[in-house]
Amino acid sequence: MNSTAIQDIRGVLIQVEGARLLLPNATIAEVLSYADPEPVADAPHWLLGRIRWRGWQLPLASFSRLAGIADEAGGLGSKVVVLKALGGDARLPYVALLTKGFPRLVTVSRDALVANAGEGDGEGAEALPPCVLMNVLLNDEPALLPDVDAIEGAIRGALAA
Repeated sequence: MNSTAIQDIRGVLIQVEGARLLLPNATIAEVLSYADPEPVADAPHWLLGRIRWRGWQLPLASFSRLAGIADEAGGLGSKVVVLKALGGDARLPYVALLTKGFPRLVTVSRDALVANAGEGDGEGAEALPPCVLMNVLLNDEPALLPDVDAIEGAIRGALAA
């Protein structure tokens, strides 16, 4: 076994309106067909509602709306990705994100993943949308590394309001 294979991880490319997200495969619990969520009263526009999954009521968020990238609403061809929440909140062990189509499994090697300065002036953090850790290129394809902690925090804040 060569030493570079040890550093490869399995990732998932998730298409959302206006962007592609790259997440570790281990954060994905399940991919579901889209169904209209139950509305949440006084929720921000990016919190689409709640869906039922394995006995849980999961908040369904539009990442594109949350990050201010594009307006996205579920419909024909939409999927829902259930993510394992990393924040340790026992009341919120999973969150759901709206996607366009099925996520794509990818192998992420150190050589294939590079930071992408994008159109900005090289300043970096100022140019990133909310809930985005980094702009990257994976095999020359642009993708965003979402900040799962920030997404969970936004959802927790919206549900508490």
